[in-house]
Amino acid sequence: MGRGPANGRSVTLLPSRRVLDRLPAPTDALLMPERTLAALSVGEAATVREVGGDGTLAVRLLEMGFVPGTSVKLVKLAPLGDPMQFEVRGYHLSLRRAEAARIRVL
Repeated sequence: MGRGPANGRSVTLLPSRRVLDRLPAPTDALLMPERTLAALSVGEAATVREVGGDGTLAVRLLEMGFVPGTSVKLVKLAPLGDPMQFEVRGYHLSLRRAEAARIRVL
């Protein structure tokens, strides 16, 4: 008793086609977790998605080359992990971890 079907097998219920049709289509934002430059590992590359925040620091980061669509690679870290050295557009640039955390990447 209480075991489900008479043959002892378990049953998996799937959503109906009508339910699936009402769900929103998956987007890149749903498939890819939110990441920042501060989360990269040494040697890992990513593409800039956006520079967060407003004010002079955001403008300065854009001027330094962190423009959406640009490829960025973490080259090395200081012994305590701050600052971080990145390769952007063929040159090396160091940022504090807090500054790197404002740059969202794919």
